[in-house]
Amino acid sequence: MRHIKWMLVVVMLLALVAPAALAQDDGGAGLTIGFSQIGSESAWRTSFTDAVQAEAEARGINLLFSDAQQEQENQIAAMQAWIAQGDVDAIILAPVVVSGWDVVLEEARDAGIPVVIVDRNVDADESLYVTRVSSDFVHEGRLAAAWLVQATSGQCNIVELYGTVGSAAAEDRNDGFEEVIALFPGMQIIRSETGNFVRTEGKQVMESILSAEDPANICAVFAHNDDMAIGAVEAIKEAGLDPAEDILIVSVDAIPDIFDSLDAGDVNATVELSPFMGGPAFDAVVAHLNGEELPKWVPVAGKLYTSREAYDADH
Repeated sequence: MRHIKWMLVVVMLLALVAPAALAQDDGGAGLTIGFSQIGSESAWRTSFTDAVQAEAEARGINLLFSDAQQEQENQIAAMQAWIAQGDVDAIILAPVVVSGWDVVLEEARDAGIPVVIVDRNVDADESLYVTRVSSDFVHEGRLAAAWLVQATSGQCNIVELYGTVGSAAAEDRNDGFEEVIALFPGMQIIRSETGNFVRTEGKQVMESILSAEDPANICAVFAHNDDMAIGAVEAIKEAGLDPAEDILIVSVDAIPDIFDSLDAGDVNATVELSPFMGGPAFDAVVAHLNGEELPKWVPVAGKLYTSREAYDADH
């Protein structure tokens, strides 16, 4: 009888420590994590997805991937399915827009499933998620504006190719950019239209603007991502103008294609948005499962580049 009691004690102790032992693996091996991705609207987004999947595989994490195709309802449905099935240890969410996450985040919390926000931001109560791993979008806008101020001596009429309306990336990049140019009376945004971070839409929007505005009145384009900038380059060329000369172009992402445009002299500058957020996000999950307190924001740094050589030297 005493032997049986000891066996029961051992079983109970193992049941208590097994989850902690799983979490204590520094890389997260053995964890099952749901990753809700916005979609594949840009080359950077695809690189981001590839980087997260490669990082999960290298760590031995079972990653459940969901492509929301830029629809918030698809992200919420995927998260609710993971929560209902109870087969994930954590969820990583790259939110398509800022608002509308409270209910599903509350459901995850009630189910004991931690959520880490990556890339973009949410306006939900911070207690509903573990942390956010992302670039500083406001700083990206400031960097782009600072370069443009220097390049134009503070005199420039600007076309802004805005990202997805309601997304943290678009709102914050706009805020940072406007914060800087507001210091220079000779700099103003004369047109701002959304291209949804998509190359073809960037081209369409730029074509429309060039037909409505005297091109001579446009000093520069600030694109919220490289794909829209590359689309704008195509539209500017088709209008018989010289991109990066007649109209300066600065954007955000630092995808491989933008460096081809820099080499060709079609683009002036890009601000890096690192796609390597999977590692810090998985680290945050493991730290949380180990009972560690985390800051509500884990920043991933990036710089402004005007040449491939400078970028390569940093990487």
